[in-house]
Amino acid sequence: MDLSRDNIYDVIFEHETWAGKAFDVALLVAVLLSVVVVILESVSAVRLAYGGALRAAEWMFTVIFTFEYALRLYAAPSRLRYATSFFGVIDLVAVVPTYVSLFVPGAQQLLVIRIFRLLRTFRVLKLVQYRSEAEALRAALGASLPKIVVFVGAVLSVVVITGATMHLIEGPEHGFDDIPRSMYWAIVTMTTVGYGDIAPGTTLGRGIASFIMILGYGVIAVPTGIVSAEMARQMPEVLSRTCRACGCEDHQSDAAFCRQCGAALSRAEPSGERPTGTET
Repeated sequence: MDLSRDNIYDVIFEHETWAGKAFDVALLVAVLLSVVVVILESVSAVRLAYGGALRAAEWMFTVIFTFEYALRLYAAPSRLRYATSFFGVIDLVAVVPTYVSLFVPGAQQLLVIRIFRLLRTFRVLKLVQYRSEAEALRAALGASLPKIVVFVGAVLSVVVITGATMHLIEGPEHGFDDIPRSMYWAIVTMTTVGYGDIAPGTTLGRGIASFIMILGYGVIAVPTGIVSAEMARQMPEVLSRTCRACGCEDHQSDAAFCRQCGAALSRAEPSGERPTGTET
């Protein structure tokens, strides 16, 4: 068996060969099993009965993933580029918690981050159409970030002011012991979570609480609207013109041919109107 760097790269990073597909599928199965092991170990009854076996399985998967990460570093054309890439960081973080657990008990529960490695399913199953949708979502979130930051800053200002006001009005006798605790109440109330561990007792305090509750609906709706508007901008324009050959409607603005029958589409044809000319 040829274990040259190029062949290792073909197996680990590529997926067109039989060996590459088998490696990817085996890796995905191992990731799923390792996450299941971590989840089961967090259940006290299961841990008491099978703790030793689960811990051994956890270390076995960690050794496998550590070896795989070393092979990826070895075979990558640019080791630094792979190590600093999204999957490179995830591959490294997927093994670190087990070693950290030797010094910090319980750190191995962070191994559930391995679930991110299942994103390679898109490459293995050739679901490339979903990658374009994911890119559109990423672009929309990136374009929305400045507006959301400004909005969150305004919300935090309201939280601080409301917390200080409620601390002054309600005081420790109603659970508003200090401004941080009052800010906690404002956040819980504004997000419509409403734990109920702190509640205003005065008429003025309840009035402010009612205002914060109503304001909370806007706090939820505004970021959603911002992201939705940016996502709409990322979507290609769809026209309502109809293909003359087959009658198929709703073609994208950059379409040159019908998506159903392949006939050429006339770009001179306005949206929603029939072409004009000498045709009969």
